Amino acid sequence: MAGRAAVPEVIWARPERAGRGPKPAYSRADIADAAVRLADAEGLDAVSMRRVAAELGCGTMSLYNYVPRKEDLYELMVDAVSGEHELWEPSGDWRADMVRAAHRTRGLMRRHPWLPRLMSSIYGFSPNALRYLEHCLACLDPLEASYGTKMELVAMLNSVVTMYVANELAAAERARSLPWSEAEENAVRIAYLGGRIATGAYPRMAAAFVEDAGPIDLEAVFERALERVLDGFDPQA
Repeated sequence: MAGRAAVPEVIWARPERAGRGPKPAYSRADIADAAVRLADAEGLDAVSMRRVAAELGCGTMSLYNYVPRKEDLYELMVDAVSGEHELWEPSGDWRADMVRAAHRTRGLMRRHPWLPRLMSSIYGFSPNALRYLEHCLACLDPLEASYGTKMELVAMLNSVVTMYVANELAAAERARSLPWSEAEENAVRIAYLGGRIATGAYPRMAAAFVEDAGPIDLEAVFERALERVLDGFDPQA
């Protein structure tokens, strides 16, 4: 907001509403829910202070009393959906628990397709994010490693999930925009690629296709990616 001092702030360290006056009409949860509904329905680019204020039925300038910046609004949104993370009693098998967490995170991102765009360590220390991180560290209790290493493991696993889901969403969005079917385009591209391989200019790629002509099992690729990350932290691997 224009006129605010250019100093760093943490939204969670601020009171729910700045200034004096009557009891706030809206909570941060109300604001976050409105923004999340908007992003789920129309995408992240549709989220603005004006649109969220309209969802709540208040004036745009009034909303700034609760949320000083759009970046703070994003942080509220990330925290709100982070509250959907499933928490369970650790099984004692840290690898199985981390795979379970990765799949749940993937599901969360699929439910909220805008989320991968906001995944950042900047938003990683909100109340619900801290709750989830503490849960992951509890699941990692059986792993003999420093807490710094365990936090690196969680971050790396989340990065793999985020990248994978972002690619899934981008591919799906592109497919929806095509004037032909995805199968038709794939057939044309495979035919072109086959022609290039047949020239003999790419012998290693030709050998790769002989080994495995496809199609690629993307679910199996996802599982292998998770296991390879975990292998890097597993002293028994």
